Amino acid sequence: MSSAPVLISEKASDALRVATVNVNGIRAAYRRGMQEWLADRDVDILCLQEVRAPDTVVRDLLGDSWYILHSEAAAKGRAGVAVASRLEPTSTREHIGDEYFATAGRWVEADFEVAGTTLTVVSAYVHSGEAGSPQQEDKYRFLELMSSRLSELRSTRDHALVVGDLNVGHTTRDIKNWKGNLKKAGFLPEERAYFDHFFSDAVGWVDVHRDLAGDVDGPYTWWSWRGKAFDNDAGWRIDYQLATPELAAAALSAVVDRAPSWESRFSDHAPLVVDYKLHESQD
Repeated sequence: MSSAPVLISEKASDALRVATVNVNGIRAAYRRGMQEWLADRDVDILCLQEVRAPDTVVRDLLGDSWYILHSEAAAKGRAGVAVASRLEPTSTREHIGDEYFATAGRWVEADFEVAGTTLTVVSAYVHSGEAGSPQQEDKYRFLELMSSRLSELRSTRDHALVVGDLNVGHTTRDIKNWKGNLKKAGFLPEERAYFDHFFSDAVGWVDVHRDLAGDVDGPYTWWSWRGKAFDNDAGWRIDYQLATPELAAAALSAVVDRAPSWESRFSDHAPLVVDYKLHESQD
């Protein structure tokens, strides 16, 4: 199945539109046309990863019409995650809870009141890793913390949504060349086992994009800048929207905003845009 976009011109009445994208440096993304994409998409909550810019730059680029939560990485020019919203958050948190990752710029949480319920939205950027390296050990440590936090969020929130570049292809449907990546970070059995756990009955989260797309190849969200990966749709599906079951059931549509050409991309990732329609609680 091709990952070519099927853009939605209008969102449903009262729908909440959540978009996530690894911008691969927000300054470069804006130079390549991110602003034009964003202006056309009527996004309510925008989650960004690999922002790689100071907070003042992020706020200047996005403008003053957004409430912005941004966790800048201590390492200059690395990582960085943000949640920008048209709704004002009721509470925010800037890291996953382990001091080891406190300045890593990989996890932010924002709480919102939507349709009389509490919705927590997380923008997450999991390490890319490298098999057998210290970076891979950090990746496993982060995924372990993520597993615990997912359980906490499900048990303490009406609805929760964890989105972002999670840097793991869960199944063979998620990577075009999966056979050539069985021993590489991003498709290691140990990494994929965490996602099995996330979607198990014990933890109970839902891969919204996969749930709506069905059992098809992709639709992919990342393609290397190099060679003909984009033109040949030799991609990876590593950008996710993970939702608690009740929220997943409220998802109306999921679209990958794949650029029409290699030259028109503003990042090596494409935005993943999901519309949700939550109803007022009857309690």
